Amino acid sequence: MPAMAQAASSKIALPTDISSERLITVTAAPTRAKLVAMTFDDGPHPVLTPQLLDILKARRIRATFYVIGRNVARYPDIVKRMVAEGHEIGNHTWRHPFLTQLGSASVLRELDRTSEAVYKAVQRMPVTMRPPYGALSRAQRAMILKQREMPTILWSVDPEDWRRPGAQVVANRILGGARPGAIILSHDIHAPTIKAMPVALDGLIEAGYRFATVSMILGARDWSKLRWRLPREARAKS
Repeated sequence: MPAMAQAASSKIALPTDISSERLITVTAAPTRAKLVAMTFDDGPHPVLTPQLLDILKARRIRATFYVIGRNVARYPDIVKRMVAEGHEIGNHTWRHPFLTQLGSASVLRELDRTSEAVYKAVQRMPVTMRPPYGALSRAQRAMILKQREMPTILWSVDPEDWRRPGAQVVANRILGGARPGAIILSHDIHAPTIKAMPVALDGLIEAGYRFATVSMILGARDWSKLRWRLPREARAKS
């Protein structure tokens, strides 16, 4: 199925073996400040992602996009715009597989190929990853942190926009689930999600929330100002 039309699995869920030890797996930020991270998976989409970027820009909101590598290769100019407007790029694999069905070498290839595509587009490397469907074992998460120094970023709010319940429902679920330090999951490949964003974002603003990228909400440096080199294995292939 083409990436643009790719529907999410009928089950996107948090793993049952989550451990926050050594920042291996993150679902939210440990803060009491009214700060949230908006995250968008599966893009970039050639039509919907620019619409979302317009919405974010109008509100001066910075978000994190967990991109699929093959979409980055198709639409590098959209990724360039993301970075130019202060957003963070995260790694969501090359082709959106169930990583739990792959061996370590194949998992790393999925990540490296995506990191390479992002690097070619914007000369920066993703520093966090999110597994498709939330499916990644504890051993795999530890392996990725050790081998690529990327923590696994999951979420604390899932509006289930991938079920396409309608824009108002998506907005209400985001507003109802928001808490200080929340990492909010959504997808910039679904038109109702984009339609939900003005109501959701304005509601969060009215409730006193501020926005940060994933790296920033976790206390790290501003990702958009960093420069990164490809892992040695990936550079050898390029």
